[in-house]
Amino acid sequence: MTRKWNLPLTYEPKIGPVIRGEIRQTIRAGNKFSVGDLIRFYTWQGRPYHSKRTTITEYVPLKEVLPVKFYPAGMEFPSGLGGEDFAQWNDLDNLAAMDGIVPPKGVILRNVLISKNGIKIGGIEAQIIRW
Repeated sequence: MTRKWNLPLTYEPKIGPVIRGEIRQTIRAGNKFSVGDLIRFYTWQGRPYHSKRTTITEYVPLKEVLPVKFYPAGMEFPSGLGGEDFAQWNDLDNLAAMDGIVPPKGVILRNVLISKNGIKIGGIEAQIIRW
């Protein structure tokens, strides 16, 4: 069953590139997305959750969904072979660039993820979703 998701974009530097199709990735806490799900994005016209929403993209199918877990020290990328790869934030500049982070640095990506989701010593399960 294909699910439809409406997702907010609140990281200002990312909004324009997503509208133009230059950024086609986001990282979201949780594990609810699947390949083939349809997503579209919206922004708030004023204060989040207290103002009107504006849809900024049409629905597009998810092409890739990667489970990850982020920690204060870095991000874990579970592999299909039972092992897990871990990268420190300093080594995630490419991922930050793909996610529209300005400047495209892994440590800035960490700061954005923490500001949106908080962070726990035990980590936060998340997904890299690409469309």
